[in-house]
Amino acid sequence: MSIAITPPEQCMSMAQLRENIDLLDGELVALLARRQGYIERAAVLKTERGQIRDHARIEDVVAKVRAGAGAKGLSPAIAETVWRALIEASIAHEYELFDRHA
Repeated sequence: MSIAITPPEQCMSMAQLRENIDLLDGELVALLARRQGYIERAAVLKTERGQIRDHARIEDVVAKVRAGAGAKGLSPAIAETVWRALIEASIAHEYELFDRHA
């Protein structure tokens, strides 16, 4: 369920801007939780611990994110920084799950 977000240029106060940022953060958390479900499934499907960190896949994901970011008006540098941190946290989570079930 998407919440009505006021466009930034229509926000007339810092309080209104912050309220909308908080709404967006809630939506981002929900999306990241969905993404985490796929990471958790990957930990089940992978048969060897060495399969968890896939350098080629990491660079492919980052390249796609950078390209998509520019098309959506997001700084590609910001997108890359955020996704690299997200990927590293996801890999750490996947290692933890894999080791727990190994």
